[in-house]
Amino acid sequence: MFRQFLNLRTGLAVIAISIVTGTIFYSEYVSRKIRKEERSRVTAFGESLKIKAATDDPNVLEFTGRLAIENDDIPIIETDEKGDPTGNYMNLDSAKVAGDSSYLRKKVSQFSTENDPVTVEITKEPLTYNKYYYGQSRLQREVRYYPLVQLLIVGLFIFLTIMSLRSSYRSVQNQVWAGMAKETAHQLGTPVSSL
Repeated sequence: MFRQFLNLRTGLAVIAISIVTGTIFYSEYVSRKIRKEERSRVTAFGESLKIKAATDDPNVLEFTGRLAIENDDIPIIETDEKGDPTGNYMNLDSAKVAGDSSYLRKKVSQFSTENDPVTVEITKEPLTYNKYYYGQSRLQREVRYYPLVQLLIVGLFIFLTIMSLRSSYRSVQNQVWAGMAKETAHQLGTPVSSL
């Protein structure tokens, strides 16, 4: 019985490790896809600002405005080629930007560690370009923590399963001891009654 209990515990551990490992790899795959999609959205945003600056066509202005409105979760800061913020930003706390003059620089520094900036050429002669630093979206952060949440749930499931098996094993063991005590009392009682 004890060997079966150990084999079951080992089997549960192997299953849990397989689930968690698979989840980690899949979450990393999804995270890479989201990162790639976010980069293309930031690139489209930067290019739309370039087009917006070069034209007065209302259709183009409407299109570029729509691109900006659709981005409601990726924080973006526009800088010049030296990395100095130009004052254009999206999805950041405007109160913090107004209250702290170095807030945008701090965020540029933080974003540069998270992602490489997107560079958009503004003019060829002389060569000028803007860099767009961007951070992680809410979805990207949530996907990063998903394996930890699943590990916690699987660990809790294994813990509850092992506790219930231990309780069941103890119950069977107590029944065996009670049966042995009854049998011993019966065996002792038979010769004593004949006296």
